[in-house]
Amino acid sequence: MQTQRIVTGHDQAGRSTVASSGPLPSVGEFRQFPGFAVELIWQTAPGPIPAHPVDPACPPHSVLPAAGGSCAMRVTFPPQHAAIAADFDPQVAARELCERLPGLGELFEADAPGFHRSDTIDYGVLLEGELTLELDDGERVLRQGDVVVQMGTRHAWRNTGNSPARMLFVMVGAARGKSVA
Repeated sequence: MQTQRIVTGHDQAGRSTVASSGPLPSVGEFRQFPGFAVELIWQTAPGPIPAHPVDPACPPHSVLPAAGGSCAMRVTFPPQHAAIAADFDPQVAARELCERLPGLGELFEADAPGFHRSDTIDYGVLLEGELTLELDDGERVLRQGDVVVQMGTRHAWRNTGNSPARMLFVMVGAARGKSVA
C-alpha cells in the first residue's frame, strides 16, 4: 500500500486547509544498494511557517537543511547480508548516493563505509525491524519503536537482521559548535 502525504496550510481567512495530498515522493530504490530506499517527506527553509506551502523539489538541491530548516525522510535499510552484485563498484555507488541524496551523499567516508556526520540534529524513530547504530565508542541495537537523538555525531547504520528495517528521520539544520577534544 502506498503511503499518502497530506500537507496542510491556510486559506485567506486563516482557516486550516489541505494544501496538497498525494503519494509520498520517493528517490526510488538504489541500483548499487538493492533494497535501500529513501522517501523525502518534506523540507523547510529557515523562517516563518508559510501560509501556502510549496512542495520542495524532489530531489532537492540538498537533503540537508540549512541552519534552522528541517528535512523529514523515511529510509528503508535492507538486511546487511542482502546480495550485492558481483560487479559492485564503490565509485559508482558513491556517485549514485551523491546524485540521489545531494548534500548528504558527499559526507560518507570512503575509508569507513556507512560512516558520516552532518551539521544537523537528527530525530530518528525505528518504525519496523531492527537496526544497529554504530558510533566511535561502540554499537547500540535499536528495536521497533526506539528513538535516537543524534547531535551531529559521526555514525553509521547497519541492518544485521533478516528483514528490511524502516526508520523515520527528522533532521534540523544546526550550526556546529566547538568540537569536544
